[in-house]
Amino acid sequence: MSYETLDVPVDGGSLRVGRWTASDPQAPVVLAAHGVTANHRCWALVAEQNQVSILAPDLRGRGRSAELDGAAGISRHAADLLAVVDAAGQDRVALAGHSMGGFVVSEFARRHPDRVAGVVLIDGGLPLPAVPEGVTPEQALAATIGPAADRLTMTFASRAAYLDFWRDHPAVGPAWSPAIEDYLTYDLVGDPPECRSCVSLEAVTDDSRDLLDPAMVETAARALPAGSVFLRAPAGLLAEPGGLYPPDLFAAHRESYPELDLREVEDVNHYTVVLGDGAKTVSETLQEVAGR
Repeated sequence: MSYETLDVPVDGGSLRVGRWTASDPQAPVVLAAHGVTANHRCWALVAEQNQVSILAPDLRGRGRSAELDGAAGISRHAADLLAVVDAAGQDRVALAGHSMGGFVVSEFARRHPDRVAGVVLIDGGLPLPAVPEGVTPEQALAATIGPAADRLTMTFASRAAYLDFWRDHPAVGPAWSPAIEDYLTYDLVGDPPECRSCVSLEAVTDDSRDLLDPAMVETAARALPAGSVFLRAPAGLLAEPGGLYPPDLFAAHRESYPELDLREVEDVNHYTVVLGDGAKTVSETLQEVAGR
C-alpha cells in the first residue's frame, strides 16, 4: 500500500486529495468522503487494511482545502467529488461516506448514478432524528454539531496541548493510536501559542444546515442503489450509548429502506468506526460492495 497526495482543480481553487493505492493492482477504487469537522487522514486505518485503493479529498473548508473560495454545502461537495473522479481517470468508483460524508456521497450517487459501483454509508447519510417540536433550526444545529464544533473557536498553546485536549475526549482518548495522532496533527495550523484547527466554522455551518433538511436527505437516500450498505456505530460523538442513529430510528430505517442493507458494527463509537476497531469491518465491507 502506497500513499501520495494530489491537488484537483475545482471551483474556487484546488482540492487536496489523499490517494492510498493497494498492493493488488486489481483492488477496487473507493472514493471516500469524511465527516463534518474531519479531514482525509481519517481513512488511513481503513486504507492500511490494503483491500481497496482509496481516493479521499479534504472537503472544502477542511484540511488543505480549507482556503477554497465559495460556500460549502452538500451539493457543492458532490460537485467536487465528480472533479476528483474525473481527475483520477475513473469511470466508476465505489463510494464511502462517514458521518456528513455519507450525505455527500448519497447526493453524488443521486446526481451521477452511472459513475457509482456501490455505496457504503458509515454512521451517516440516512435521515437523522427529527427535530423536536418547538426546537428552532438554530437550536437543532447547535445540538447536532456542538460536540464536534466547539474546538473550532479555540486556540491551543502548542501541538502537545491540542493532542492533550483530544486525549481527554471520551470517544477518542481510549482508542489513542499513531493513526489518530497523525489525523489530529494534520488538522492543526498556526504557530504557538495560537495553534488552532484548520476547519472552517462557516463551512461546518453551511453543511450542517443541509444535514437537517429532511427533503434533501430523503431524496438522496431514496435514490441510493439497491444493496447499498449502512454501517451504524452504537455509540455517539462522546461515546454515549445510542449514537447518532438510536436503536428505534435504526429499526425504523430498516423498515423504511428495505432495499438497503443496514448493519451494526459492534463496540465502536462515531469516531472509532473508522479511526479504530471498526476500520477492518469498513474495509471488508468496501471490498464486498465494490466487488459485486
